[in-house]
Amino acid sequence: MPFSSLGLSPSLQKALLAENYQEPYPIQKEAIPAILDGKDVFGIAPTGSGKTASYVLPILMNLQKGNINKSRHINVLVLVPTRELAVQVREVFQVFSLALPEKIKSLAVFGGASINPQMMAMNGVHVLVATPGRLLELIDSNAVHLTDIETLVLDEADKMLNLGFKEEMNRIFAMLPKKRQNLLFSATLSDDLTNMNQLLLHNPLIIKLASETDNIDLITQSAYLVSDERKGPLLRYLIKTKNLKQVLVFTSSILRADNVAEKLWKNGIKATSIHSKKSQEARTVALREFKSGKIRVLVATDLISRGIDINFLPYVINYELPRSPKDYIHRIGRTGRAESPGEAISLITPLDEHHFTVIQKKIGRSISMFESKDINLQGF
Repeated sequence: MPFSSLGLSPSLQKALLAENYQEPYPIQKEAIPAILDGKDVFGIAPTGSGKTASYVLPILMNLQKGNINKSRHINVLVLVPTRELAVQVREVFQVFSLALPEKIKSLAVFGGASINPQMMAMNGVHVLVATPGRLLELIDSNAVHLTDIETLVLDEADKMLNLGFKEEMNRIFAMLPKKRQNLLFSATLSDDLTNMNQLLLHNPLIIKLASETDNIDLITQSAYLVSDERKGPLLRYLIKTKNLKQVLVFTSSILRADNVAEKLWKNGIKATSIHSKKSQEARTVALREFKSGKIRVLVATDLISRGIDINFLPYVINYELPRSPKDYIHRIGRTGRAESPGEAISLITPLDEHHFTVIQKKIGRSISMFESKDINLQGF
């Protein structure tokens, strides 16, 4: 099924080709026509399944057909859990809006950055992508109004609830007009989301795609048993001898992320860390340089990984294991995305072996474990 059959304009179809979208992903095939028709949609799909474009494209189409506001009364509100995701969603809106005959202005607002420039940029915004806390600050400053919202999008709603945004979102919901289109997207289905579905959505189209657990079939998984003191050299050995490019490395702490990135750089591997203690500008630059290939390795913590959305990421390495099997699936799910293969490698110390066995049982997979004691790591 080509994009031309989904009801998108020729200008958007041309933009899709320019961005190398060959054919729609499953969620796009179902969501785009429904959103164009003004229906509510509840999409349950893993990260990397094409869900952002599945709502961005029809929203832009609908804005072209409607009366676009010229004031601080925005038309579309997209709520996201992290500043990184806010920036990335806004970029998708920006890329495709450039192809449209009538200008659509989008803006991303989030904490961790000065509020004044965001307030000054608010005039004439049609699509606002926001984290809940910063949105409420802007509302309290009378910089934005929600009375004319036509479409509300909750992207990664499961993360927003899990990260404790429920009270803030309830405040926001109370300010929205009752008559609006609601689009809810989540990677998982929980009791909280079931309740939200009942509260927010009116006769929604429910789209449920394969879970992240199902999609790990696309990912080649392996592990290396290694002593703690040889873990750093082994990481560098694997990156260099396997000639790995664009590697996302996970650690369990901010301190360890900085340390691993520093050691990689000192050993001739261009790397940087990304975590919540870094400024928004530093995080944005790190992501941009990693995506462009200027930085070979990005070392991240679990929390910051929620906003890392990179199609066709080839490699993920668990320098340290996460606390739960669910987080393990989320980590390795950064690769093997959009129906593309990927490789996930875990470095397992003797103390990690039992926990790694539990993870394998929970995900229903047996992962090949290689002994590393005979690998010559001198010089790495």
